[in-house]
Amino acid sequence: MKKINVMLLTFALVALLVSPGLVKAEEVLMMATTTSTDNTGLLDELAPKFQKDTGIELRWTAVGTGKALKMGENCDVDVLLVHAPAAEQKYVDSGALKDRKEVMYNDFVIIGPASDPAGVKGLSVVDAMKTIASKKAAFVSRGDNSGTNKKEISLWKTAGMAVPDKDAWYVQTGQGMIKSINIAEERDGYIMTDRGTYIKYEANKNGNPELKVLVEGDKTLFNQYSVLAVNPEKCKNAKYALATKFSNWLTSSKAQKDIADFKLLGKKLFIPNAK
Repeated sequence: MKKINVMLLTFALVALLVSPGLVKAEEVLMMATTTSTDNTGLLDELAPKFQKDTGIELRWTAVGTGKALKMGENCDVDVLLVHAPAAEQKYVDSGALKDRKEVMYNDFVIIGPASDPAGVKGLSVVDAMKTIASKKAAFVSRGDNSGTNKKEISLWKTAGMAVPDKDAWYVQTGQGMIKSINIAEERDGYIMTDRGTYIKYEANKNGNPELKVLVEGDKTLFNQYSVLAVNPEKCKNAKYALATKFSNWLTSSKAQKDIADFKLLGKKLFIPNAK
């Protein structure tokens, strides 16, 4: 009798595993995010912890913030983690996105050769931009409508100049942050980056990078990251419940501590600031 019961149990388990609809498929959340959260390795650190805590698998596409916002508007993803507050608000106002929550921040810095051929070290960011332009020093821009590119464009305007996109010394890569930094290094030029990605670049160079931080500390260089859900009223297939779980998890004390503890070379790449 025992053998029969074991066999029946085995057949029942096999039937349960192979029968469609009897076993709940693993839930998957699709996210569009900026290259800095991907390049730094932060998401590789957080995603397994999120899955362990919630059973939800996080998959993401890393693009510039402008493209990420468009992906949300086009219903291509369920949630966004980006860093261009003014642009984000426009999408919230249009109804494409909702439930914006601040998650963490770092700052932007201008980096360049240790020799500093334009002589910008220690200048304010506005004076540094003016000096680079006046000396026609090589300056590399992402040129991809990313959050970093949006900030850079705003700084040229703050400095009272048009974006020098027709000048030979101004190089637009259309690439992500790490690739653009490498191009700036090849050209012995300057570039603006977020500090987290700079620390990753620094770690890639074993703590001795060719490009150094030359301009920093200006209040205008503050760099806020936020999470936003795609509005299910605009995108009927958006997984709003899963997006909400991710948003709540990312702003929880546990995940905020994980963000604070994420370091390279002993340096914090992001500072949690969920309210």
